[in-house]
Amino acid sequence: MLNIVLFGPPGAGKGTQAEKLIEKFGLIHLSTGDIFRKHKTFGTELGLLAKNYMDMGQLVPDEITIKMLEQEFDKQPLANGFIFDGFPRTTVQAQALDAFLQGRKTSVAMTLALEVDEAELTRRILHRGKHSGRADDQDETIVRKRVSEYNTKTAPLKNFYKDQGKLQAVQGVGAIEEIFNALCDAIKNKLAEKESR
Repeated sequence: MLNIVLFGPPGAGKGTQAEKLIEKFGLIHLSTGDIFRKHKTFGTELGLLAKNYMDMGQLVPDEITIKMLEQEFDKQPLANGFIFDGFPRTTVQAQALDAFLQGRKTSVAMTLALEVDEAELTRRILHRGKHSGRADDQDETIVRKRVSEYNTKTAPLKNFYKDQGKLQAVQGVGAIEEIFNALCDAIKNKLAEKESR
């Protein structure tokens, strides 16, 4: 099973690239943002809890996120693998994901980190907000807070996956196809490495 953590700050292009990678490698997309929105739309208990945090630009607590993720993962018993988009965001979540996957006899194969600078991220998210209708994409204060939260809480994950030999950084600035090709090359190299063992 090919399980990939797609990692990067808000506005790095994770959603766009995830769609292309899913099609190319036959994976299931597990986006915590999409899962949260689905739970909010249907007014589930977990969704209402998550909404309170999201509306303030804060990260949703781990126990809520993990419960939602487990539900979605278990709906796909025949999957070739998954792309985890937006999760994990902290070392504690990464450890929880490792434990959760281990319980299902699988693991994270690699982590792809999209790297984009802060000014470009803010510009992209505010631009996206004009078309998405998402309130949290239209308020520059909330956008900057989300990027700051990422830098404080999520960026340390790089070391967690680097220590496991699973981190592959890819520049997230440039043409969508160029970035996609770089991601594909990283995945193919990882698969070749696994097969040669």
